[in-house]
Amino acid sequence: MMKKVYICSPLGGDVAHNLEQIRRYTRFALMCGTAPVVPHFYALCLDDNKSNEREIGMAAGLSLLWFCDELWVFGNTVTEGMKSEIQFCKNLNIRIKSIREKEIRKVLGGNAK
Repeated sequence: MMKKVYICSPLGGDVAHNLEQIRRYTRFALMCGTAPVVPHFYALCLDDNKSNEREIGMAAGLSLLWFCDELWVFGNTVTEGMKSEIQFCKNLNIRIKSIREKEIRKVLGGNAK
C-alpha cells in the first residue's frame, strides 16, 4: 500500500501561480511512490477570497490529515493555513517532512524556479 502524504504549501495570494506549484509538488510526490492528498484543488470549486468558503476548504483539508502518514511541507513561506496544518500534525504525531527544491529537481529534473 502506498504511503499517503498530505501536500502542505501556500495557496492564497497568487492562487493561479500557487496551483501551478502544487501540481508540480503533486507530481513529485507521485514520482516518489506516494499517494498525495492535495486539498488545494478545492480552490478550483471554492473561492479562497471568501472567508466562509476558505474555512470550508481548510476544514475539509484538516479532516483528510487523519488518514495521512506524513505531511510534506513545500516552499519557502509558511502561511497561517500551513501553520494550522503543521500544528494539527504535531498534535496527532504525524511525521512532518520539509521538501527542498533540490530534492524536487533531483526527481523531476529542470532548474529551480
